[in-house]
Amino acid sequence: EAALKPSVQYKTMSDEDEAPVVKKARIFYGSLEEKEKERLRREGISAAARDAVKAGIEAGNINISSGESMEMEERVSERQAEVLAEFERRKRARQITVSTDDVEVKACLRALGEPITLFGEGPAERRERLRNILSVVGPDALKKSKKEDEKAKRTHEYQQTWYHEGPSFLKEARVWLAKYSLPRAVERLDAARAHKEIPESTRTVKQQELHKALRNVNNFCSQIGDDRPISHCQFSPNSKLLVTASWSGLCKLWKVPDCTLVRTLRGHNTNVGAISFHPQATLTLEESDVNMASCAVDGSVKLWSLDSDEPVADIEGHSMRVARVAWHPSGRFLGTTCYDNSWRLWDLEVQEEILHQEGHSKGVHDLHFHPDGSLAGTGGLDAFARVWDLRTGRCIMFLEGHHKEIYSINFSPNGFHVATGSGDNTCKVWDLRQRRCMYTIPAHENLVSSVKFQPNDGHFLLTGAYDNIAKVWTHPGWSPLKTLAGHEGKVMGLDLSPDGQLIATCSYDRTFKLWMSE
Repeated sequence: EAALKPSVQYKTMSDEDEAPVVKKARIFYGSLEEKEKERLRREGISAAARDAVKAGIEAGNINISSGESMEMEERVSERQAEVLAEFERRKRARQITVSTDDVEVKACLRALGEPITLFGEGPAERRERLRNILSVVGPDALKKSKKEDEKAKRTHEYQQTWYHEGPSFLKEARVWLAKYSLPRAVERLDAARAHKEIPESTRTVKQQELHKALRNVNNFCSQIGDDRPISHCQFSPNSKLLVTASWSGLCKLWKVPDCTLVRTLRGHNTNVGAISFHPQATLTLEESDVNMASCAVDGSVKLWSLDSDEPVADIEGHSMRVARVAWHPSGRFLGTTCYDNSWRLWDLEVQEEILHQEGHSKGVHDLHFHPDGSLAGTGGLDAFARVWDLRTGRCIMFLEGHHKEIYSINFSPNGFHVATGSGDNTCKVWDLRQRRCMYTIPAHENLVSSVKFQPNDGHFLLTGAYDNIAKVWTHPGWSPLKTLAGHEGKVMGLDLSPDGQLIATCSYDRTFKLWMSE
């Protein structure tokens, strides 16, 4: 063992010299081996501890964060927001008025889908519960649920088919209509079969000649018809007379093609919507018989003869605007459309209203009868058209597709096509056999006011609109053949003469024009 010994130096000092300061060295007693072992032991314990911690982390028993931290402020702000929201809810609850009638409170809870009563709950607690629920979902929720209930109720009512007992003369009329229409349908089908037997080349030549004639149609005559816009015009069955209806309340009878005034019919006091010839007028009827019918905005419907300027009779029963009148092909029945969402059928032999038909959700604007006399088509302001079977009273086809009001409907002489003109500027052609829309003609730049098939064969279609023009379209194919431009105002009505020689258009510019192929 080596021990450190201090080295002491001695110096001879004289009495005069001061004693020197002795510098003491640090002395370690004992063996250095013990100290070293103790140091190594301490280091071993810390390493073992580190290894143990590491093993614990790997085993998943000790979780050490990877640096994430949660701000205490966020938790505090969330809590504050919840407290504030609760205060706001209570404030809203105090402002909500709840009925004191316990029955009404229960009805409100039922409407909101909540239990109407809880165990041990009294009327006061029930009111408070309703108030708390409304403060969460909002007071408008109750109104919405009530509206939804009413809507569901109405829908359920609409889906129910209901019947009421009709008068005996309605049944007699339906039987009469069946006996009248079935032979006509047979004749129409026989004619269609005979037409099909004609060689296709011959049919093509005839069609080309017709198209050539239509392309040469030009304005033949223009006549100022009244001081106010002319709303409707129609040729007589013999093609020698034209009748016009005006917003002045006057209807006028003109001789065609020279456009000389024959008679002014005075009877309406307000805007006349339409005037229509009896199917046998100027053919087999006497001039003193009922030859025409007209309707006006005030709901009046008047019947006219050809030898008088005053009405023969009035048809009463409409409380709102009557937009159109149309004769059944037999001449026995008269149809009227009304803005009270219904249309009516009048039997002029028994002088009674035999049918008051509802079915549209808005006013009914136009009505047309099938050439056989079996069906009636109606177009309404609800953008829908319906086809009714007059022999059974059923709606056999629902024409859905227009986006706006339907202002005109017309059956083709072929018996299975029907055209509708609408406020969405289009004309749609429907097939009754396939029960669908065949073609949509993007016809005009404004609402289509009138559509009309060629009366005898239906080989072309005529449309008039509020863009001041009328157009001729091929059938089938639906391509434009001719544009009849010349009116300075919107075209409000049009017609084709039964002999196929003339086209008449009437307009808001107070004139009517005749068009003829050169």
